[in-house]
Formats: sequence, structure tokens, C-alpha cells
Amino acid sequence: MTVPLRVGTRGSALALAQSKQAVALLEAAGTEVELIVIRTSGDKMKDVPLAKVGGKGLFIKELEEALQSGSIDFAIHSMKDVPAQLPEGFSLGAISTRADERDVLVRALAHRGLPPGLDGMPVGARIGTGSLRRRSQLLSLRPDLEIVPIRGNVDTRIGKAESGELDAVVLAAAGIARLGLDVPVDPLPADIFLPSAGQGFLAIEIRTGDTKTERRLEPLHDPLAAQAATAERAFVGALDASCTAPVAAWCRERDGVLVFDGLVASLDGQELLRSSLRGEAAEAAELGRRAAGELQARGAARILADVERQMAQD
Repeated sequence: MTVPLRVGTRGSALALAQSKQAVALLEAAGTEVELIVIRTSGDKMKDVPLAKVGGKGLFIKELEEALQSGSIDFAIHSMKDVPAQLPEGFSLGAISTRADERDVLVRALAHRGLPPGLDGMPVGARIGTGSLRRRSQLLSLRPDLEIVPIRGNVDTRIGKAESGELDAVVLAAAGIARLGLDVPVDPLPADIFLPSAGQGFLAIEIRTGDTKTERRLEPLHDPLAAQAATAERAFVGALDASCTAPVAAWCRERDGVLVFDGLVASLDGQELLRSSLRGEAAEAAELGRRAAGELQARGAARILADVERQMAQD
């Protein structure tokens, strides 16, 4: 009799929804799975801005502790929450097919009749987001906007727009879709409003060397998606940026070639460095590192250091 695989997940509605979707794929392939909910540091500090408490591993530390102790066999994360460098003893056993990588604008009810997109928002509109990456790009495109820091689950953030407390909020399209929410959204084109590195992917973390579990996780793994995720994570790693830094990366395959866009921005959006490169799929990590090196040569390290100083002072 095959022993069930034990999977650890956060307890948020989104984490549970995406974990259950992954479990369903495994069970359809004949693998029995036991779901174990684990509360993480990020879940315990809901009222503190993410950039204030640090982004490296904030939502995965306790899951890795459970992995290390052997109380779970693998953990499911949103890839954008996973540091570019995993601690020793841990590896990614699978990377999912990418969901919609775009961010979307969810408007207040009073603004849903206006022209779509950011251009249709009124002057001085109050836009909610807990992401420095989104904040920087919003201000770069619309310096008149007032950016309001928010946290909470997806429903809570949408509620702040629907109630009129905010004029709009910016969220990940993938999260709304995975929750099955029926809410009108304005997608923000990924080539203009770059997503977070790893946005839309699920990361399946295992103990390094656990080949038995890795083989059983094969139904969750998409090799083509993994190339794009590898490039994006290499970009962030080469910049030594946290998961919360105003850094963006988007890699996709076009006619057998990887197309990569990377971004580093100041908090006010006035400095915004972008790199656009193409490379072979077999050299995905090198592509991300090359893009990071290009931005480093143009001042990325200075911008990121300035961001850290500003966040420490606020």
C-alpha cells in the first residue's frame, strides 16, 4: 500500500484554494495526499506592511521547518513568495504551469463606468496595494495617484474598493481566478506593468535529495514553465533583492526563444530601469543574470539601497 504524501500549506483562502487544485491533480494521477495547514510568520503579522517585516521567506519559514522535521513531505507556495536562494537542504521539486501573470485593477463601484485601465481612473485616485513593485509602477505611469498601503486576504482587499473606501485596488489575476471570484477587473498589460518574478507559478518545495517524493510530484511539473521561472528567479537573485523589493520580471517563450523583461524602480516611480533581452531556453538562468547585470551597471544597486533606507525611516 502506497503511503499518502503529506503537503503543507498556508491557511489563507487563496493558499488553500491553490493547494487543493494541486492536490486534485495528484489524486487524479493516483497519488493519495493529506493536506496539513501551517500558520506562517507572514500570516501572524497581518497589520504590518510586508516591506517593514522583510520579505525573504516570510511566508515559507514555518513550512520549511515542517519539511525539515519530516512532518510534511512537500510544501506548496506562491512562487513570488519564495526567495531566489533557498536554504541549504531544500529544493524545488516541481513548478506548475503558469496561470495569468498579469496584475489587475479592481475598481470602486462608482468608477466602473469610466474608461478601462489606469488612464480611466480619476485624477488623485486612491489606489490600494501592499506591493512596492506595484506602487512604483503605478506612480511611474500616474504620478498623481495616492497609493494606500493595504494587506489582508483577496476578499478583504476587493471589499475596500467595492465599499468605496478606496477608488481601486491592484491584485494578481491568478489569485482572483484561483479563488473563483466573479468580480469585474481591468487587466494591466504585462509588457507595460511588469509582474512580480514568479507571479502565477506554484512552487513545490521538497527536501533536497528526496527523489521518491519528487517522482510522485511529476504531474505538477511543467518543464517549459520552469524555464521562465528559472530566469526570473535568477534575475532577483543576482540583484540580491527581497520578495518585497520594487523589482519585476517577466519571462515567456516565443517561437522557441525566451523573451525576458526585468525592472528595478524607485519608490516614487521617478527612476525606473528596464532591461529587455532574448536568449536560449537552455540558458534561462544566465538570461536572468545578464538582465540583472545590465541594470546593475545602470544603478540598480543604488536604487535598491535607497529603497531600503526609505523603508527603514518610515
